[in-house]
Amino acid sequence: MVDEEGFRPNVGIILADEDGKLLWARRVGTHDAWQFPQGGIKADEAPEVALYREMNEEIGLKKDDVEILGVTRGWLRYRLPKRLIRDQEPRCIGQKQKWFLLRLLGDKSRIRFDKAGTPEFDDLAWVSYWFPLGQVVSFKRDVYRRALKELLPSYNRNLVERSAV
Repeated sequence: MVDEEGFRPNVGIILADEDGKLLWARRVGTHDAWQFPQGGIKADEAPEVALYREMNEEIGLKKDDVEILGVTRGWLRYRLPKRLIRDQEPRCIGQKQKWFLLRLLGDKSRIRFDKAGTPEFDDLAWVSYWFPLGQVVSFKRDVYRRALKELLPSYNRNLVERSAV
């Protein structure tokens, strides 16, 4: 599904562990293409429904495995480089995303890449909050910066609450 402006609706998934580290995943068949899990929103699907579906498909987690700490207010957009734009209709020029910050409730061993037919990721790392900004592909960098900045108060609130326990 592509909107009238050429953007595909999408959800971004930022998953924090009990220490506040974020799940950083490597795309299959690459050495240096790392990103947060993300995936398309189907027609007539609410972003939160897409979040749980994509999370299960890409990293094997279910709704009960996480707690939503925050979500971006509006759509964050990025444009694809011209070399990545396919010559097909409807023409997709980029993504518009709702980003979700989640806290992992269960054990990290529940994370699996083989729940969907073809895995999108083959490795993971747990990284510091701002680490992805220096690592993500350049055309996604501004969206990552905006999502992380907007979700930072929810992240910090979660860390404070966890340290008080």
